[in-house]
Amino acid sequence: MSPPPVRRRVAVVGTGAIVAGSHLTALQAHADRAELVAAVDVDEGRLAAFRALAGDGVAGYPSMAAMLDAVRPDLVLIGTPPSLHREQTVAALKAGAWVLCEKPLCLSLAEYDEIAAAEDASGAYASVVFQHRYGSGAAHARELIASGELGAPLVAHCQTTWHRDAAYYSVPWRGRWATEGGGPTMGHGIHQYDLLLHLLGEWEEVRGMAARLVHDTESEDVSTALVRFRNGALATVVNSVLSPDETSRIRVDCADATVELTHLYGHRNDDWTYTPARHVAPERAAAWRTPAADVPSSHTAQLGALLDAYDSGVRPPGSGPDARATLEFAAALYKSAFTGCPVRAGEIRPGDPFHAAMHGGHPDWAPKERV
Repeated sequence: MSPPPVRRRVAVVGTGAIVAGSHLTALQAHADRAELVAAVDVDEGRLAAFRALAGDGVAGYPSMAAMLDAVRPDLVLIGTPPSLHREQTVAALKAGAWVLCEKPLCLSLAEYDEIAAAEDASGAYASVVFQHRYGSGAAHARELIASGELGAPLVAHCQTTWHRDAAYYSVPWRGRWATEGGGPTMGHGIHQYDLLLHLLGEWEEVRGMAARLVHDTESEDVSTALVRFRNGALATVVNSVLSPDETSRIRVDCADATVELTHLYGHRNDDWTYTPARHVAPERAAAWRTPAADVPSSHTAQLGALLDAYDSGVRPPGSGPDARATLEFAAALYKSAFTGCPVRAGEIRPGDPFHAAMHGGHPDWAPKERV
C-alpha cells in the first residue's frame, strides 16, 4: 500500500468573498492533502463568520505576524486587497511558508523583485492565482499548440469585455494606483491575457493604448494592445470594464486549425472549440477533441497543481518566471500606452519609471496629491 499523502498546514489571510467562496472550496476538495489551521482578518465579525463556515479547528488571528509566530504554516493563501500582497507574501516567505496569492501578486516589477529575493533567501515559493491556466481544456489546448499539432500559431485575439458600474468603484481601494495597481489591465483582463501567454509562449513586443472613458478613476477603464510573440504570431488584447454584453474570449488561428474559448469567469471542456482548416483530414481533426476528463478551471485545480509541486519539492506553476512574465506584460502595455512607443520584452529594468510603478510617473496618469 502507498503511504497516505502528506497534509500541509494551511493559513488564509483575508476572509472575504474570494477566500470564503473559492479558496475554502479548494481546500475542502483537497482535504486529504491540506488542512486549514488558521485564518487572519482585521475585521472581527468577518473572521468569526468565516471560522464558523470553515468548521472546527481553525484558529483566528487579528494580524498576519501573530499568526505566523503562533502557527508556522506550510502554505499561506492570500486574499486581501492588492496593496497588501507584496508585504504579506514576503512575510510568509520569510517564515518559510509557500504562498498562493490572489492576482495581482504585487503592484510593480520592483515589488516583484522583493518577492523573488525573499524566495531565494527562504527556499519557499510564491504563486499567483491564475486559475484559467488550469483545468483539462486549457492543458489540452496548450499541449496541441506547443506540439505543433495545430500548425504554427499565426493570429490571436484575447478579449476581456466586462462591465463595472460606479458603485463598484466606490470601494476606496479600487481604481487607484497605490491600492489596486491599475485598472482592468491589472485587475480584470490579466486572467485572460495570462492564459494567452500560457498558450503562445514568450511575447516580444507590445504596442498599447489606454483611456478613461467613463469612470472617475486614477487608472484606465479600457486598454488595448497589439502583441508580437517570439514565435511570430500577432495578437490583439482588449481589457474593458465598459461592456454591457460581458464575455471572456480567446481565439488562436493556427495554420491547421482555429482554437476558441468563450466563457465569462471560468471554463470547462465544452467551452473550447476546434475548427480544422479545409485541408485537414477529418480523422486528424477528430483527435483534437477535448479529453474525456472534464476538469473546470478553478482555484481547486490550481491548488492541486501547487500541492503536487510541494510534494515533489519543485517550483510550482504560476510562480517565478511565469508570474513575472505576466506582470511584465502589464507594465509594457502601460508604458506603451502612456508613452506612445512600442515596448520590447526585457526593456523595463530597474531605473525605468515603469519598473517602479505601472503609471510610470506619467503626468497625465500618475496619482495627484489629495487635498
